[in-house]
Amino acid sequence: MTVMAHAPTDPEADTETNEDNRDSALDAEARRTGTAERAGRPPRTWLVLLAACAGQFLVVLDVSVVNVALPSMRADLGLSTHGLQWVLNTYAIAFAGFMLLGGRAADIFGRKRTFLVGLGLFTAASLAGGLAQEGWQLLAARTVQGLGAAVLAPATLTIVTSAVAPGAARTRAIGTWSAVGAAGGAAGGLVGGVLTDLLSWRWVLLINVPVGALVLLGAAFWLTESRGGTGRRLDLPGAMLVTAGLAAVAYGIVQTEASGWTAPATLLPLLGGLVVLGAFVAVEARTPVPLMPLKVFRSRAVTAANVTMMVIGSASFSMWFFMTVYAQNVLGYSPLKAGLALIPSSVSVVLGSTLAPRLMARAGATTTAVIGALTGATGFGWQSMMTADGSYPTTILGPGVLMMLGIGLAATPLAALATTGAEPEDAGLVSGLINTSRTMGGALGLAVLSTVAASRTAGGSAPADLAAGYALSFRCGAGALLIGAVLMLFWLPRRTAEQ
Repeated sequence: MTVMAHAPTDPEADTETNEDNRDSALDAEARRTGTAERAGRPPRTWLVLLAACAGQFLVVLDVSVVNVALPSMRADLGLSTHGLQWVLNTYAIAFAGFMLLGGRAADIFGRKRTFLVGLGLFTAASLAGGLAQEGWQLLAARTVQGLGAAVLAPATLTIVTSAVAPGAARTRAIGTWSAVGAAGGAAGGLVGGVLTDLLSWRWVLLINVPVGALVLLGAAFWLTESRGGTGRRLDLPGAMLVTAGLAAVAYGIVQTEASGWTAPATLLPLLGGLVVLGAFVAVEARTPVPLMPLKVFRSRAVTAANVTMMVIGSASFSMWFFMTVYAQNVLGYSPLKAGLALIPSSVSVVLGSTLAPRLMARAGATTTAVIGALTGATGFGWQSMMTADGSYPTTILGPGVLMMLGIGLAATPLAALATTGAEPEDAGLVSGLINTSRTMGGALGLAVLSTVAASRTAGGSAPADLAAGYALSFRCGAGALLIGAVLMLFWLPRRTAEQ
């Protein structure tokens, strides 16, 4: 008979084994869902937010940082007025057009990996743009910069929403993300002015290289990998169609400045762009793994928030451009002085984004967004009364603070509403969608309002003519914000599960 020897049972060893198994299971769940908290380990949420917000700051900064450097770029590279506008538009269109692809890539391949790839591409393109010797080289670098930003930006918001549980804490985190993004757009004038005056226009791009490298290093250590989807396929045809369509529409709008609305040079790209966008919708409705599943628009919050964000973006992005050129071309400010003049506006947009979560807790997201849009419209209306001999307090300081306070108040609730209730596998997509709406609205708004200003100026270059053109663009911006307020009031849901 064989005697089986049994080792004595050690209760403490069993307890340790069970705890290890539980820790492993919780770690696996944390990796799967992308939450920052690990089993029994102190969460490093603030480090995750720091890395994500730093990435968002960089990509938004580069929408506006080149504004004050445009005259220097024109003199150095021999760019035309039309070419200068495309220094802004190539970045914005590539940024918006590929952002849906970037959002889906984050879901499929992992948020950390996508963040690092996007930031690496953005940093390399910044180096190329800063070293450009010809106008076409600068435009090419700005396009690649926009592509890198499109891959990076959706991952930043998804990382934020994945790191913080739904509720008040997530709303505050989104508010921080919105404030940092708004600060990036607001700081562009100051950063660009300082670098252009003290060093060279090239440093408005080269400054991204050391900062980007530092953020890359921090993200590599602080971020943990997470993903929402299980597939390994990207809808490249959809990405090409939506980008081509948006670019064609923007190009057609820009052409109206030189050719008018009825010229073939305007109508062909406009109509062609709309046809391509229609083809994009048809492809998305039939492809098995679409870039933009049309089901996300069944959510009233997602649809309404994105439409209104596009309207708000059309006014807010162009504001920085026109305020900068007004200060330099009409009031005669240097690039540095123009940047310094916009500091109060920069502070107010951060203040608005910071106050928004508190106001949302009391009045709700929709009411907060409406208040923000109406405040911004008041500032735009005040700014539209600018003259060629206006004083700083009444033509830049006062209206600038009101405009940006309102934009800051409106952006945070719209981002929160757009991401509320998204399925985990669509989190990156929805984050990319709200960023796309804001950025594409900005690109199209700048194209439209630049055309409006040029039509009023009618080729005149005297300060009074320029001021009249800029004033008309601000009146149109005020109208866009009023339309946005009406859409929010009647379309956005009054309450959501997370409010």
